[in-house]
Amino acid sequence: MSLNESKRQELILYRVEQAKEAIKDVELLLANERLQPAMNRIYYGMFYMLLALGLKYHFETSKHAQLIGWFNKTFMKDETLSRKYGQILRDAFRNRMNSDYEAYVTLTRDEVAAQFEQMKEFIAAIEQYILSQGC
Repeated sequence: MSLNESKRQELILYRVEQAKEAIKDVELLLANERLQPAMNRIYYGMFYMLLALGLKYHFETSKHAQLIGWFNKTFMKDETLSRKYGQILRDAFRNRMNSDYEAYVTLTRDEVAAQFEQMKEFIAAIEQYILSQGC
């Protein structure tokens, strides 16, 4: 997709808002003990923020593995961002895959709540990084 800078900035802000909406979704899902859908939204909130970051750097893909690989190569390898964010993302991706596709997955509220706290930290850190880069 070829975007002019104005449209790129608009799309970055849209993806950031999607990530923040996912936080609200998780709050509602947790309040109603909907743990598997909450885990899904936790990961997707981070995915939306990665899409925003990718757009900022003119990297566009809808493929999860490609986006995660780009993130690791670009921001984790030289520790532009703390490596803990790479681990948070890997954990969320694995947990989402398990909860979405494995049979008989049992999640505890504490596990999901802990991942939710990490999600909020991840989203805040990536948003702050994007803003510090002039978006």
